Amino acid sequence: MNQPTTDTTLRAHPPIHRSSMVPKPWAGHPFLRPLRRLFGHKIPNYRQAGDDRPLMLRRVALLVLVALGAIVGTDTMIDVLPLHGGSWPEQGLLLLFAVLFAWISAGFWTGVMGAWVLLRGKDRNAVTNSLRGPQQPIAAEARTAIIMPICNEDVSTVFAGLRATYESLARSEGHGQFDFFILSDTNQPDLRAAEQAAWTQLVGALKRDDGTPVRVYYRWRQHRSKRKAGNVADFCRRWGADYRYMVVLDADSVMTGDCLTGLVRLMEAHTDAGIIQTAPRACGHETLHARIQQFGSRVYGPLFTAGMHFWQLGESHYWGHNAILRVAPFIEHCALAPIPGQTSLSGDVMSHDFVEAALMRRAGWKVWIAYDLDGSYEQVPPNLLTEVQRDRRWCHGNLQNSRLMFEPGLHPVHRTVFLTGVLAYASAPLWLAFLLVSTVLFASQVHEIPKYFIEPYQLFPIWPTVNLKLMLTLFGLTAVLLLAPKLMSLLIITLRGQAREFGGVLRLWGGAVIEFLHSLLLAPVRMLFHSQFVLAALTGWKLDWKSPPRGESVTPWSEALRRHGVHSLLAVVWVGAILYSGAAFPWWLSPIIVGLLAAIPISAWASHSGPGRWLRARGVLLIPEEVHEPEVLREARRYAEGFDGELRFDAVVRDAEVHHRVTRAVAVHAPARGAKHAARAALIATAARDGVQAINLAQRHRLLGDRHALRELHERVIQRQAHPAWWGMDDRRSAPRASLRASATWHRKSRVAIVDP
Repeated sequence: MNQPTTDTTLRAHPPIHRSSMVPKPWAGHPFLRPLRRLFGHKIPNYRQAGDDRPLMLRRVALLVLVALGAIVGTDTMIDVLPLHGGSWPEQGLLLLFAVLFAWISAGFWTGVMGAWVLLRGKDRNAVTNSLRGPQQPIAAEARTAIIMPICNEDVSTVFAGLRATYESLARSEGHGQFDFFILSDTNQPDLRAAEQAAWTQLVGALKRDDGTPVRVYYRWRQHRSKRKAGNVADFCRRWGADYRYMVVLDADSVMTGDCLTGLVRLMEAHTDAGIIQTAPRACGHETLHARIQQFGSRVYGPLFTAGMHFWQLGESHYWGHNAILRVAPFIEHCALAPIPGQTSLSGDVMSHDFVEAALMRRAGWKVWIAYDLDGSYEQVPPNLLTEVQRDRRWCHGNLQNSRLMFEPGLHPVHRTVFLTGVLAYASAPLWLAFLLVSTVLFASQVHEIPKYFIEPYQLFPIWPTVNLKLMLTLFGLTAVLLLAPKLMSLLIITLRGQAREFGGVLRLWGGAVIEFLHSLLLAPVRMLFHSQFVLAALTGWKLDWKSPPRGESVTPWSEALRRHGVHSLLAVVWVGAILYSGAAFPWWLSPIIVGLLAAIPISAWASHSGPGRWLRARGVLLIPEEVHEPEVLREARRYAEGFDGELRFDAVVRDAEVHHRVTRAVAVHAPARGAKHAARAALIATAARDGVQAINLAQRHRLLGDRHALRELHERVIQRQAHPAWWGMDDRRSAPRASLRASATWHRKSRVAIVDP
């Protein structure tokens, strides 16, 4: 081991400039507000967020079209049913059908609006119009913080993407107004040590010969309150006053310098904008499941995003990352109070991004989506189980937001965003109920004696009928609503000559077929998972969910069997019950049953990279970022491939080089005195005498944050004045650390030092 000759401490963060960010209490349900006022609760009065009357026409048109679609579809369904809605079960079925048909109708018309926007080519309402033409330099006052909240993330993905983003920004005009902050909520000492070492290494790699400071800061938060929203709020309280804007990134986000400077210029041009959200493009994975999701997102995503922009306009979504926010109004209006109560939908706000956008708009600041701004990238989950694990958190958060839907002053569009967020997951149990009720009704017709008179004093009989032609018409109409937007997107890409960016026309349409079949088979699996998540969120039922090892993107067959076995069993019972009833098998249930039976092999097989690479080598499921890889993604992939980020806590104590890198990221504090000094001495003595296994996670974190204690323990170990376990282990990469390796990286294939030779 080579002992470093220098021992300088890096500047982990700039001087703190405190701001106050106090959450306002929620008003609660309108019916309960008078009662709350009686008990002394102050409920603020908000002026209703205004709307632009000329732009209301398109929103009203969307509502009318969705309502008409639901009415026409439900009326057709009435004619399909044997008793034409004359029984309670059929009426319940019709109610479910009306809600679900309206839901898919909304998606269809959003796609149609998106197609209209893309075909026209010019959108006078696009927020990016101000970027066309000569641009003025970014004002020196427009300082921007690029913040990346992380928690137990893959270190190589975080720091490789951040380095590529930093270097891309350094090549852009106006880069001097940007600072980077890594805000860590990591609670695993091994990962925290790896983050500290990687940050030190990153700053060294970015250091310039002219002495220009590297403004990349790292902060580990000791008290992890309110998850990501709390981490962002903590940054705002400490340093928000120093910046006019902040760009929020996810751990897997990568953005170009032109995109970042473009966002700042958009905010400068639109002085009434509080948030501008980009439309991140999914890329960076090789598993079959991820490649299919990337392809679908890249082919169909622009259409639906443009459609959402068409009717949302300045009341758009905020997805919590790859977006720029105006800091001052965010601090003043977007602090989130816990939702009161003791139910499972109470407590800290989980889907904070939707709520923050609604609060920003309520305060009079617009929220835009820059759907046509290039240079924003993210990753998708590498396998189905990782995807639904993420959906579980989103499901709970969206259902929780239903309690905020009637808060005073919110814009109607943001109330609708809350509603659509709820329906995105509540539609799953509704579909399941619809399928089960329709199956029961279908099977019961075999043995049920027809009822011709179901109302008192009924003059004319109701003749039970089964109109096969009408049934096929309704089935076809549903298929059109679901598939037409995708076909429109494929046609737009083909007619514009953009198919070559997806490998050519044949490969584009071939990939679309693969994506359709994959989505069709996984739809019932997602339906059951989402139904389970909705039930758990509403009842407080705690699900035992242990995801596969993070170091492997592959889903083991044992894990697939454990997670999907009940799905396949349900399919067998479903089919058995139908056959036992003596009824013919309902042909429309075939995709559902096949998808549930095939859940185990599809989930396991699609998590492998082999099939994805095989298709990629043949030009299938290609995306433009693979045909012409942007420089920022190429650099992020290169840095991730060469990243040496696997560490264990014991290596920080034993290895002089690692120890030096980690301690350089720890702020220097005055020597401990009194009881604190005694506690630190006792901790060092215990660790040295009994080895690393004798200190728990909290004690390891304490050492990682105490430069003097870590150095003293290090000195004892290298002088062999400590337990043999400290120096009896292999090097820092000896033991497998699956938790240090995310399943998602930028195509890692080799290992070299992150600092360029």
